[in-house]
Amino acid sequence: MILEAVILHVKPGLESDFEATFIKASKIISSMDGYLSHELHKCIEVKGKYLLLVRWETLESHTVGFRNSAEFQEWKKLLHHFYESFPTVEHFKEIEI
Repeated sequence: MILEAVILHVKPGLESDFEATFIKASKIISSMDGYLSHELHKCIEVKGKYLLLVRWETLESHTVGFRNSAEFQEWKKLLHHFYESFPTVEHFKEIEI
């Protein structure tokens, strides 16, 4: 399992619209091969900052399967205009402790 962690900075005043649109966009990502789950968190300290966590079966499920799909183009169309800066995207694998 791969955990994709994304820091999103939403333009001031657009937070409610972003959250409503994200609900619609969730249907897109959740339909993709290799998708396991996702969650969106709103920062308490910094207005307009969000953390998106997506669990994928493999790194390629996200970087190849999703990003190279027509569904990703729709995802971008719905969401990317809300961002003040390009999102920071990183991928993590769990370490057994």
